[in-house]
Amino acid sequence: MKLKHPQGWFAAGREVGRAIDVLSDGAFKLYIYVCLHAERETGCLDLVESNMTRALGKNPELLQDHIAEMEQLGVCRRRYAAQYRQLGQIEVCDAFWPYEKDPARAQTDRQAEYMEKIRKLLSSHGCMKIAFTAADRRVALEFCQKGVPLENIERAILLGCSRKCTALLNGQISGPITSLHYFRGIIEEVQQLQMTADYWRYLELSLGRMEAELLEKQAHVETK
Repeated sequence: MKLKHPQGWFAAGREVGRAIDVLSDGAFKLYIYVCLHAERETGCLDLVESNMTRALGKNPELLQDHIAEMEQLGVCRRRYAAQYRQLGQIEVCDAFWPYEKDPARAQTDRQAEYMEKIRKLLSSHGCMKIAFTAADRRVALEFCQKGVPLENIERAILLGCSRKCTALLNGQISGPITSLHYFRGIIEEVQQLQMTADYWRYLELSLGRMEAELLEKQAHVETK
């Protein structure tokens, strides 16, 4: 027997059979989507509702109902604490996941919460277009394991975005920031800086003004 598309193959065995028995049609469709896209070593998938709603043709409210059903029946669980449940990762539970999970890859709730906060920080400024890919997650997990304070990451993002916006306004570059790796050196720089909290508040206000100016310039170009 030869698979037509071996790279996209998923081992649909007795675990999938269990899911058929307990899930509604809509929740089962979501389960299959998660199985096809989750990391094989962990059974985890980033919970990006826009991607799921587009792929499954479901509205966000119905999608949340299906996720709640899967959680209630022990088919999956969210990886983040309750206050971060609007985003995060979804993990297929062992009884419904046909692969052996790699214990070394499993995230603790603390790590998952830390990474979710980084994900939110990376969506806070217009000069960043970061999809939070597997490579970004590896960098975030490395920061967590090294004990890098989230405050330092937030400040590095302020500093890096301020520099990026300055360059964009001066016409020096045109592309946004697309990777968490961009901030690696800036985080090390922040750790060496001896700046007051007032400086970082000023930088945040300054960045807000630059972002507003960028939006105005972009709107002007689009109306031409």
